[in-house]
Amino acid sequence: MSKPVRILHVVVNMNRGGAETLIMNLYRSINRSKVQFDFLTCKEGVFDPEIKELGGRVHRIPYVSEVGHLGYIKSLDEFFSSHNNFQIVHTHLNQMSGLVVRAAKKNGIKYCITHSHNTGGEGSFLAKGYKWYSSLYIPGNSDFTFACSDKAAKWLFGSKAKDAKLLNNGIEPETFSYSPEVRREKRKELGFKDHQLVIGHIGRFTKQKNHMFLVEVFAEFLKRKPDSILLLCGDGVLRKSLEARVEELKIQENVQFLGVRSDVNQLLQAFDLFAFPSLHEGLPVTLVEAQAAGVPCLISSEITKEVDLGLGLIKHINITNIDAWVNEFEKFKMEQRDMDTKKINQIRERGYDIKSTSLWLQDFYLSKAR
Repeated sequence: MSKPVRILHVVVNMNRGGAETLIMNLYRSINRSKVQFDFLTCKEGVFDPEIKELGGRVHRIPYVSEVGHLGYIKSLDEFFSSHNNFQIVHTHLNQMSGLVVRAAKKNGIKYCITHSHNTGGEGSFLAKGYKWYSSLYIPGNSDFTFACSDKAAKWLFGSKAKDAKLLNNGIEPETFSYSPEVRREKRKELGFKDHQLVIGHIGRFTKQKNHMFLVEVFAEFLKRKPDSILLLCGDGVLRKSLEARVEELKIQENVQFLGVRSDVNQLLQAFDLFAFPSLHEGLPVTLVEAQAAGVPCLISSEITKEVDLGLGLIKHINITNIDAWVNEFEKFKMEQRDMDTKKINQIRERGYDIKSTSLWLQDFYLSKAR
């Protein structure tokens, strides 16, 4: 039997973020006798052991913040000169993908794919400038461009956005579908009473996710509904400052920090409402998952309308207005959820079933690698 085509995916690390979750969903679903994934990372990640179990290799080079610009360029060059047997390199670093595809092309890689997962950059003025500089190398060194939404394509590829292929952030809808038993068990495990309103959020503690705004909104809302709970799942650089703010506001009894979780499909069952006030997003996987679980979502008006899968569960609200969010929380009525097969089928029809996404990608890779 012929060996599978090996695709190199480039990420900072394989932790539980939106892009990384999508890559793992694809990896688990793809026919690994035909296509294998390898990874170029800069830091250890929680998915590394599973990648190795599935037959993938995890390579590591230092990140630019550790070795500086010249050290990073040198690391990329050294890596690609000694690993130029990959036919396809698929990079997920947004603007920072430019330096990767430049090094890959220089060292004879046949096809480079740059994938946009966002609609804005993070970091200081200097960091943003450096990322912009890196992005200048994307057009001349990318054979193909992918994006999770039209908005994400426009942000990273500008006038060439129309050439980008849309790759939906697919999930396994069945694993998220609503179960009253799971809801009861999860809420009991977390110590919630039936009548308590649980507002949840899943995401890295970074500026983009706008947690501080969410905490301020929740503190205001508690004055009106004092036994409500805010569940925050994730980790990141801003977690400590957020925990400090929660204590300043004296709302620590009502806010739970759950850290990074592997049971998101069950946690979503415990939520009554999903709050997502991000400053910018590509198309969040977590919002696709929440809709599959039948959870009503209050989300930032900055997030692309493409995320609404037509199930009547998404409401966009302006993130400059705390009162509007507080009022929406207050208006919310806890109702019995139902997740019928029609809704699951609608998610599939919209193209968010990972089986069809991975099949499309598999065919794409194989057509180029032949």
